[in-house]
Amino acid sequence: MLLQTDKKRRILILMSDTGGGHRAAAEAIRDALFRRPGPEAVAVELVDVFRDYSPAPFKYLPEIYPWWVNNSKQSWGAGYKLSNTRRRARILSTTIFHTLELGLKRLLREHPADVIVCVHSALARPTMKAMQSLPGRASFVVVVTDLVSTHHMWYERRAERTLVPTAAAFARGLENGMMQEQLRLTGLPVHPNFIDGLTDRASARERLELDPHQPVVLLVGGVDGMGPVYRTALAINDRRPQCQLLIITGRNATLRQRLQSVVWNQPTRIYGFRRDMPVVLAATDIIVTKAGPATISEACIAGVPLILYDAIPGQESGNVDWVIEHGVGVFTPDPREIGDTLLAWLAEGPEGLQRRSQRARAQARPDAVFEIAADIWHLAQQGPQATRGKPLLRQGIEDLAAATLRRARDH
Repeated sequence: MLLQTDKKRRILILMSDTGGGHRAAAEAIRDALFRRPGPEAVAVELVDVFRDYSPAPFKYLPEIYPWWVNNSKQSWGAGYKLSNTRRRARILSTTIFHTLELGLKRLLREHPADVIVCVHSALARPTMKAMQSLPGRASFVVVVTDLVSTHHMWYERRAERTLVPTAAAFARGLENGMMQEQLRLTGLPVHPNFIDGLTDRASARERLELDPHQPVVLLVGGVDGMGPVYRTALAINDRRPQCQLLIITGRNATLRQRLQSVVWNQPTRIYGFRRDMPVVLAATDIIVTKAGPATISEACIAGVPLILYDAIPGQESGNVDWVIEHGVGVFTPDPREIGDTLLAWLAEGPEGLQRRSQRARAQARPDAVFEIAADIWHLAQQGPQATRGKPLLRQGIEDLAAATLRRARDH
């Protein structure tokens, strides 16, 4: 497992499609590494651990999670709160490890790496436990992708680095017994292409064929167009705001059709899924959205204040507090109040909107993904970390024997 100076460093990023943020963070980090130090120096793999290396029901979590959050938010929030203590997080992580143990060890055999990067809270501690079976393990980096209300499972004390997006997430790491030198406040990884795609407001509006003088309000419900987007759009329409309204429905074709049948009281554009969000945000004065960490981070980079209408209980609850405390926006779950807030902000005129924009941009960390990539690359030069693990071949034979015994016992 000794590193050769003339070979590429191998980076393995562990994620799962339980919500879009984990894959987005993983792809942002991968592509930042491809820029610096470059594809000639580094090879990066992304693995969906739950889908590809887990038994049922964990392998179905990419399908279960969005259904659960969208259909029973309160039960999800209750479970998040109940499990989010140091003791319960330790018990839950141990349970996940014993369920995923064989798959995690197979993953480590099939994807040897110089650095393993984890962007999913439920995988941090189980992966480290599995890595202890190796005679020399890769360096381990955890990139926390929740902004504020971070679960205790994010914090693995044996990790070489835990990179966090906010001061609150940093403080939670210290509470979990991590050393200050293990933690680093970087911000949330936003894809380099987003940074590159940002342009000035006039150019963005010209590209989108928008009026250069009238304010632009963006209403978005995520990739799947979830949440009260339709009711919010109607409430805004009832207020007849002096603005241009852009609505992004994502992949929700039904929502798009419903909105297209509305008679609008202001210039309104309805889009499906778009890949040019940097341009759209650059053209925008106000965004109405849910409290997702990626959307908040991108809005701050673009200098767009937020009106939040929804948050997933648990991991997004703290995002609302953060937005309010830093003057980046407000939380208004009632569609009618959203319309009232929008009218009040527009009434402040260009100067008021510019002040709000500046407050949002003051919280931006556009270089976060490159700071994260630099830390990972630094650790890739260090060589394997010492463990008390068994030789890899012996461990594989023992895992196979254990699996055979389990199958025989089950039958």
